[in-house]
Amino acid sequence: MSGNIGSPFMKRLLKYMAIALGSAVYAAGFQFFMYPNAIVSGGVVGIAMIINYFTAFPVGVMTIVFNIPLFIIAWRSFGREFLIASLAGMVVSSAFVDIFAVTGIVLTRDPMLASIIGGVIKGAGLGMIYYVGATTGGVDIVAKMLRRGYPHLNFGTIILIIDAVIIAAYAVILGKYDSAMYSVISMFVVSKVIDLALYGIDNSSLCFIISENSGELIKEIISGHIHRGVTILEGEGAYSHRQKQVIMCVIKRPQIAELRRIVKNVDERAFFVVADAKNVFGNGFENISEVR
Repeated sequence: MSGNIGSPFMKRLLKYMAIALGSAVYAAGFQFFMYPNAIVSGGVVGIAMIINYFTAFPVGVMTIVFNIPLFIIAWRSFGREFLIASLAGMVVSSAFVDIFAVTGIVLTRDPMLASIIGGVIKGAGLGMIYYVGATTGGVDIVAKMLRRGYPHLNFGTIILIIDAVIIAAYAVILGKYDSAMYSVISMFVVSKVIDLALYGIDNSSLCFIISENSGELIKEIISGHIHRGVTILEGEGAYSHRQKQVIMCVIKRPQIAELRRIVKNVDERAFFVVADAKNVFGNGFENISEVR
């Protein structure tokens, strides 16, 4: 058995250790903050709670029943490894919730604090699980499938939309509006923390520079001084119909001030546009092979 951290065994071991740790963190946020303050979970559990209100069918049993077709879909769409990892996430997170419930610990009775702090902790736990390519079942699987068709939507955003619909239905049907509103706050926090765990802090900027006379000099300074790649786009002025070169580059946000000084010193009449760039992959940024 190899002890090399890059070996398949060690990679798998680290993956399931991350799932276990993420499950424990998720369960802590739910059991110590959200559950004691009646902050409702969305997803399959929320649907089960609505049905339970009318039929008295056990929530736990319905949750398992609803997850069965979702796990079958996950197996067919994402393969056996994803199925096993997600089953582990569902089982271990549920086990930790039950274990923490025995302790009777309640860290706050303030629903607003529970929504925010509990949401941060729960989101951090889920982010760990999603980061290694697993889920906890339910709408997590649905969100992963939707990202195939809509890759521009972040994982946490998809979960937020689905859960918001379920919580709204819960509020209308059961008449628990205060609980639902705190739940929406919690879900928003959870989704932002998940996106932070998966995609990191947005710290890159996309820059476009149009200079009438000094474009080549600006390009050379960016490449040689800031050490960022530069792409030249061919453009045409809509009014003058003059051909122009547009310099495009992606830089780290702290480099904006430096690039602005460079452009100003070379050509004060240059047109300089800066926009936020999210999920930048390639040389000098995130490895494209690690896209989730």
